[in-house]
Amino acid sequence: MTTISSSPVSALLATSLDIISLHQQPNGAYAASPEFSAYRGYCWFRDGAFIADGASSAGEIESASAFFGWCAATIERYAGTIEMIVDAAAEGTPVATEHMLPARFTMDGHLGGDDWWDFQLDGYGTWLWAAVQHANRHDLDLTEWRRAAELTVDYLLSSWARPCYDWWEEHQEQVHVSTLGCVGAGLQAAIDSGLADGDRAVAASNVITEIRALIDERGISDGHLVKWLDSSDVDGSLAAIIAPMGFIPPDSALAISTIAALDDQLSFNGGVHRYLADVFYGGGQWPLLSCFLGLAKAAVGDGAGARALLEWAASTATSDGMLPEQVDRHLLFPEHRDEWITRWGTVATPLLWSHAMLLRLAAEMGEQ
Repeated sequence: MTTISSSPVSALLATSLDIISLHQQPNGAYAASPEFSAYRGYCWFRDGAFIADGASSAGEIESASAFFGWCAATIERYAGTIEMIVDAAAEGTPVATEHMLPARFTMDGHLGGDDWWDFQLDGYGTWLWAAVQHANRHDLDLTEWRRAAELTVDYLLSSWARPCYDWWEEHQEQVHVSTLGCVGAGLQAAIDSGLADGDRAVAASNVITEIRALIDERGISDGHLVKWLDSSDVDGSLAAIIAPMGFIPPDSALAISTIAALDDQLSFNGGVHRYLADVFYGGGQWPLLSCFLGLAKAAVGDGAGARALLEWAASTATSDGMLPEQVDRHLLFPEHRDEWITRWGTVATPLLWSHAMLLRLAAEMGEQ
C-alpha cells in the first residue's frame, strides 16, 4: 500500500521532481548537474538511465519516456560507429579505446569536445534495463526503441569483456564487476522484453552465462562481490546490481554477503563512500550510494536498514532542497578536498542522480 509520510523525506520528493523536470531538455536529455563546471552541458547514459528510473517510479511517465527517446536517437545517430566496432571485434581486430562509444554526450546527443575518461560500458546496459523497467511499470510499447536496443545489444555483445572505466571514470585497465552486472542486466532485459530475439537473443543469453561464470570465478572474494576482477575490495556501485537491477538475486548468499561487506567497509552513520581509496573531494559520502544500499537492503527484507539510509540521504539536502553529489561529514582523505575545489569548484549541487535515487528508494518504501 502506498503511504504518505510526514518524514523529512516526503518534503523533498516534490522538490526532487521539480529539479529533475527543470533540468531536462526538450529532447529528453537530463543535465547531470546544471552548474558544475566539469559536468555542465553533458548527459550520461548511466546517470540519465537511473534518473529516468527514479522519475518513472514517481509516476513521471513522459519524462522517462523522453529520456529513453533521447537514448534511442543518440544510439541510432552512431549506428555506423557501432557497426564498425562490432565488425572489427568479429574480425579479431577490436578498435582502439578512443574509438569506442563515450559515457556521455552533449545535450543534443553528439560527441563532446572535452577530454574525458569516456569509454564505459555500464551505461549502455543500464539504459536497456531502465527502459524495459519503465515499459513494464507503465504498460508501454517498446517498438520505437527497438532498433536502438538491437544496436546496443550488438555493441555489448562485441565488447562486454573489454577493460574500461568504471562508474567513477577511473581504472580503465580493469574489468569492473558492477559494469559486468549492468551489462548482464541490460542484456537480460532485452531478452525478456523481446527487444533481442532470434540469434541475437541466443547470443545475449550465452554472454549472460559467461558473465555469471566470470563473476563466480574472479569477481568474488570472501563470499562477496568485489570492485574489479581478481581484487578483494568492494565498491558502493555493487549494491545496484543487487537492487534495483536484480542481476545478483537478492535472496542469494552472495547478495547478503555483499550487503554486509558494503555496510562494514563503506557505510558510516548512514552515509556510503564509493570505495576505501577514494580521494575525490576528499572521499566523502554519496547520498545516491546510500539509496542504492537502501534498495539492496529493502530487497533482502531489511526495511529498517533501508529506511535509515533513505533518511540519511534526505538529511544531506541544502536549505533549499538540493541534493549534492557527496558531503564532507566523514572524509576518507580530507587533505585532498581542497585540490578538487580548486580544480572544479565546490561539490556538484544539485546532482540530478541523487534526487532520482531518493525518489526511487522512497517509492520502494511506499512514500509519495
